[in-house]
Amino acid sequence: MSDAAPQGQPAPRPPRQEREPADSEITEIAPGVLRSKLPVHLPGIGHVNCYLLEDERGVAVVDPGLPSPASFAALEQRLGAAGYSVENVHTAVITHSHFDHFGGAERLRALAGAEILTHESFRPIWESTEIAEPPELPTAEEEGGDAQRPPWLLLQKNPWGTEREPLPPEELRTWQAIAEADPRWFAAPRPTRTVEDAQVIRLARRDWLCFHTPGHTEDHLCLFDPAEGVLLSGDHILPTITPHISGLSRYPDPLDRFFESLRRMGAIEGVKVVLPAHGHPFEDLSGRAESIRRHHEHRLDVIRRAAGELGTATVPEYMKRLFAERSWGNMAESETFAHLEHLRVLGDLTAAQRDGQTVFSEA
Repeated sequence: MSDAAPQGQPAPRPPRQEREPADSEITEIAPGVLRSKLPVHLPGIGHVNCYLLEDERGVAVVDPGLPSPASFAALEQRLGAAGYSVENVHTAVITHSHFDHFGGAERLRALAGAEILTHESFRPIWESTEIAEPPELPTAEEEGGDAQRPPWLLLQKNPWGTEREPLPPEELRTWQAIAEADPRWFAAPRPTRTVEDAQVIRLARRDWLCFHTPGHTEDHLCLFDPAEGVLLSGDHILPTITPHISGLSRYPDPLDRFFESLRRMGAIEGVKVVLPAHGHPFEDLSGRAESIRRHHEHRLDVIRRAAGELGTATVPEYMKRLFAERSWGNMAESETFAHLEHLRVLGDLTAAQRDGQTVFSEA
């Protein structure tokens, strides 16, 4: 049976790997490097790859999932299937400060004494002191007071002046139920070991070269093993979707930082397999990096054309030119703002304030 599209119609878009639900399969990608998948229920994402790095001390885990009992139970099951327990985890590597990547880290530190390893710039979008928890993880009764809400629910207004849309009711109820049952799940990770760009660390009986790759987040970290040609790419380079570039950044041009990180990664020689945080391993690093760059360049061209047609316009007005209606919302506004700011820094656009919102027009 053919999968070809009828004559005259465009070929169907291949399924997005990153949306696939997690299964319990454990796959050896390279000696001592195992791929497992933890469940994630977020728009466009069905799993996060939690890589297990085996060595004489036990195992390091890369990106230990969401801050929820269900995700941690899945992590325990995956460890057991690989022949380990939580107590065997000596290190939790966090590629970046998004909660589907660091959620289980504090539990691993508390239960196994695991190190939490991040880039030196690691910092969640909220202040860690807002939700910091003592190492011994006291009970809710011992803590006293009301259960804290997940910190990403506390943001009320975007930097470009629009009100943040609330989470969908079902998703909101899920997070609130976890927070009310035990607010300790939302403790901000406190790194016990940080690394800098070009530093070498040893995990899985091999040396990994650290790459600081800001863009998707400012603190994004990739690891490369030149001996086996294995690259842990986090969310920086994904196989079938493009990473979100957020306008919620203290830097004026996060998209430019992302472009520079793509250039650096695409130039790495000797990469045999790329291990992304979502989706399947793939081989063509430089080709995929270039494809992602072209995608964002196309979006910049769309905005340039829209500026000529709209005149002076708000971020939501540009967003509606850049994204399909099904994608409108906080994330789409944030990425639109990042692209608008890139063009402002280049001198193609100017920005001003109007009725409490940032507006952009042709320079």
